[in-house]
Amino acid sequence: MYSRVIGTGGYLPEKILTNHDLEHIVDTSDEWITERTGIKKRHIAEDDQTTCDLAEQAALRAIEASGKTADQIDLIVVATTTADKIFPSVACLLQQRLNIHGCAAFDVQAVCTGFIYAVGVADNFIKAGSAKCALVVGAETMSKIIDWSDRNTCVLFGDGAGAVIMEASEEPGVLSTHLHADGQFEKLLHVPAGVSHERHKLLDGEAHLQMRGAEVFKMAVTTLGRIVDETLEANNMKKTDIDWLVPHQANIRIIQATARKLHMNMDHVVVTVAEQGNTSAASVPLALDTAVREGKIQKGQTVLMEAFGGGFTWGSVLMKY
Repeated sequence: MYSRVIGTGGYLPEKILTNHDLEHIVDTSDEWITERTGIKKRHIAEDDQTTCDLAEQAALRAIEASGKTADQIDLIVVATTTADKIFPSVACLLQQRLNIHGCAAFDVQAVCTGFIYAVGVADNFIKAGSAKCALVVGAETMSKIIDWSDRNTCVLFGDGAGAVIMEASEEPGVLSTHLHADGQFEKLLHVPAGVSHERHKLLDGEAHLQMRGAEVFKMAVTTLGRIVDETLEANNMKKTDIDWLVPHQANIRIIQATARKLHMNMDHVVVTVAEQGNTSAASVPLALDTAVREGKIQKGQTVLMEAFGGGFTWGSVLMKY
């Protein structure tokens, strides 16, 4: 028994923040941002727009694309680091919005690798026979934890949501998932406050993302190179067996480095970072949905999805679409 992706969906808030807009907020330039990151613009949620709002729109589009109905879904997994509330989970709030009752619904928190983790969880639920049809969502409102006076981080992130429907299938779909973490790198990329630590920062609105960019960049390039090797080896595949790379959209230079590791032409790498920025857990499913809806990724092709995020966490999913 396999799990198989049968529908994708994505949603981006209407508000757009361009590099030129950021020139009026912090000491930066369109040229500087573009050269170092490849980002030209990002979508920003309105003040009253929540992560669940974004997740709902992406989920509805994925459900429609799958041909399923909401009452056929028996598992909901949402990857997010920017939940609406401390509890209930975004998954439970989404379950209510979709008028689904009784099935398991929970969040996964692995920051930018969150969607990869969530697919791994859903895949194992389905292979174990505990679920037949799963809704898996990556959704973020990263703009709400950004320090908009920090030019090194505020230029990178955007908001959005992507979703897939996965169902049990005798036909190969997800071939393997590979999930990793190493908490010793905590302080290279983190938000240094929460409910039980430095709570006053949370209450005072000072719980902002902090990143040591150069160190994160080096770790990401090295680690994603290793995950490519691990994934191919586990499936007895060659680099040329991969039809499409769907990477986490953090930085064009990291994406290009991973493509070189695969000896893959950039024409077969899904790149959305210029238009969307880094949407954390939403970036991989948004990129996947974009490629599917543009007719790039075709049924039966082999797709490698990979990501790296705070924790550090990293992982990959290899699948036949």
